[in-house]
Amino acid sequence: MRILGNILWLIFGGIITAIEYFISSLILMITIIGIPFGVQTLKMGLLALWPFGKTTVQSERSSGCLYILFNIIWIFIGGIWIALSHVVFGLILYITIIGIPFGNQHMKLASLALTPFGRDIINRK
Repeated sequence: MRILGNILWLIFGGIITAIEYFISSLILMITIIGIPFGVQTLKMGLLALWPFGKTTVQSERSSGCLYILFNIIWIFIGGIWIALSHVVFGLILYITIIGIPFGNQHMKLASLALTPFGRDIINRK
């Protein structure tokens, strides 16, 4: 079921979302200051490419002040807008019964887009 969900996700917009994240990641990695933010958008792009069967968890190292500072900067620079766009797409998809699993994936991406630093993506069993 995960493979079918991921294939449908790719066909109906997941590939476009992932490509946008990958392009943003490359643009952010042009400067030295943007590299940590580019790594986080790359992480979001990988999750947006194949989201079914994966989840995000807080890592053990996420309690450091550097992760908190980067998450605050991320939220003010654009993380809030990325998260809100995923929430809006998720709510639109929740209207239909068929769209509920895809709405859940957008909500997962919204939580990662809000505070990406200190989070890891793991495979669900």
